[in-house]
Amino acid sequence: MIGVDVGGTFTDVVAIRDGRVEVTKVPSSRTDPAGSVVEGARRLGVDDSAVFNHASTMGLNAVLERRLPKVAFLTTDGFRDVLDRGSVHRPLDAQTDPAWRRTFGDAARPLVPRYLRRGIRERLTADGSELIALDEAQTRRELEVLRRCEVEGVAICLLNAYVNPAHELRLRELVHEVLGAGVAVSISSATSPLAKEYERASTTVIDVVMKLLFDGYARELDAELSGLGFGGQLNFADCAANLLPWQEALERPFRILFAGPAAGTVSSGHLGAAIGRANLLCADVGGTSTDVSIIVDGRPFVQNTFEIEHDLIINALSTEVSSVGAGGGSLVSVSSAGGIVVGPGSAGAEPGPACYGRGGTRPTVTDAALLIGILDPEGFAGGELSLDRDASERAFAALDTPVPHGERIRTAYRLAVAHMAEEILNVAVRHGVDIRDFTLMAYGAAGGMLLPAALDLLPLREVVIPPHPGLFSALGLLSTDQVYSESESAYVVFGADTAEHVEAVYAGMEAQLRARLGPAAADLPVRRSFDGRLVGQSWETPFVPIPDGPIGPHTIDQVVAGFHDAYEQRNGNRFDAFPVEGVTYRVELVIPAEKVEYVPADPVEPYPAAPEGTTTLRHLSDEPVQAEWFTRANLGVGATVTGPAVIREELSTTFVPDGHAATVGRCGEIIITAGRTA
Repeated sequence: MIGVDVGGTFTDVVAIRDGRVEVTKVPSSRTDPAGSVVEGARRLGVDDSAVFNHASTMGLNAVLERRLPKVAFLTTDGFRDVLDRGSVHRPLDAQTDPAWRRTFGDAARPLVPRYLRRGIRERLTADGSELIALDEAQTRRELEVLRRCEVEGVAICLLNAYVNPAHELRLRELVHEVLGAGVAVSISSATSPLAKEYERASTTVIDVVMKLLFDGYARELDAELSGLGFGGQLNFADCAANLLPWQEALERPFRILFAGPAAGTVSSGHLGAAIGRANLLCADVGGTSTDVSIIVDGRPFVQNTFEIEHDLIINALSTEVSSVGAGGGSLVSVSSAGGIVVGPGSAGAEPGPACYGRGGTRPTVTDAALLIGILDPEGFAGGELSLDRDASERAFAALDTPVPHGERIRTAYRLAVAHMAEEILNVAVRHGVDIRDFTLMAYGAAGGMLLPAALDLLPLREVVIPPHPGLFSALGLLSTDQVYSESESAYVVFGADTAEHVEAVYAGMEAQLRARLGPAAADLPVRRSFDGRLVGQSWETPFVPIPDGPIGPHTIDQVVAGFHDAYEQRNGNRFDAFPVEGVTYRVELVIPAEKVEYVPADPVEPYPAAPEGTTTLRHLSDEPVQAEWFTRANLGVGATVTGPAVIREELSTTFVPDGHAATVGRCGEIIITAGRTA
């Protein structure tokens, strides 16, 4: 089994063979994204692998940076500005700012410029009946404009098309007639047949963009892997880290936009179950950002939508992840008042931090960690990259600030930790949990380097550094299943008179799923759920489970009671007197996949580990401090390290601050606690 997580800075590759974990890390390339994946596969070998599971932030980064192909948007006449207006929600900090504009609006960086958004004369009513017929002559005139503009793809989202797709289907035919069969087209009734026009429109636009970004990439990757002797199944992970064969994923590729962070959450839950930690705060510290998620009682929070940017909403099932612009590659700069600032800008992989020696001249958090003495300049990234300490010194010296040199470095490190700790606390507060009951799972290449220091800022139970922390998200791709799903929207008030209609909706979607999977679905149970609301509400409670068996007049009361239970659990209130309205209905078929196994070793009494040498830590205090260093591979179960100390491994570094202690757990995890005793 092989898992690959393509990040903005590095591509992480993990292989599991006969219970052994083999890893490698390859710098990501913006110009040849498939090349880094293929190089990692070549290093580890793929000819004996049954599966190759892939997650990437390539699509997300392209949207955030607006490196997008030219696409058009077709919608019902009079509604082409729906993409500019969004849902009309402002963030809290912009409520009183008259100059605030959406990042994706016409006044900023639109996904589709207004001249490429065209209105089509047609109209369907809310029940799907035709009010105005599709005007094909006017449609062809609009498409001729798009042909002259040389668009590469077209997103189509007509009003009420989720109820009746007839006009969208015909419009897709006309697009291919006028613009050519090779033009990528996404229609909302096939991409996201759900209620709420704006969310359906934004999802459809992202879908056609992802088709253009991933189609050639996936085919090239499949061919290159075959050339290396791979004969297994290439899978792509979606935003909840569920796996799909790549051909299936590319039918609706908006689902694979944001897979890497979700894989890290799945990986955390899988390891947490093995080590007896059911309540986890998960923090993936990469080069550009830190992604934070939460697991309560062994289950991550999954949402039915997520935002790429404020109000840029995607209708995809996704693990709830919150990001902050602080990571190993975060740039250190100077504020207008002369103080030190960390992030949100990042040096990325090209040119990278100043110490990489690739042309970067601005200091980063990694440069600070090198100058402090946490990083080994000769052992970085498995010894593939030698770090230039002098370049880091020059970068910090060049900052235009009266802050003394050593204070610049110390402040950069502490600010990075503080930004991450603040976001971790925000996630805990939003979910109403007591952070003292939670373990922080710190991973990503920079997780162990930075987050143990968060114990000085947050009353966490402990910090756990998992095995292979720099590739932990890639390991998560080997800890999940293949999941096939369908969803459909219909506003139905649940009652004895509508039970048969609800059952028919589920039966139709289940039949579609089983037809897609064929014999493989014969013995698989289907999981059913719905997004519902109290009548009169404008928002839904998602993923309310449906009991097994047919839904009839005598069982609909169980469905309604299940909604009230879920509503109370999520919101703390219960309103049994209000009728329940179903909005979106979901079915899933899960094909279990082989997973990485954590086999706990026999318990051992803690014992002091023998250091392999000492290193000097500078700038963290007024005077240099001597710290012991250890090699993680040489630390057995029960080995205890007292800070200040540095634990080195091939692709990551763990820093145990002064006043903290670390113990190696039964699955090879490092457990760091505040205080002198482990």
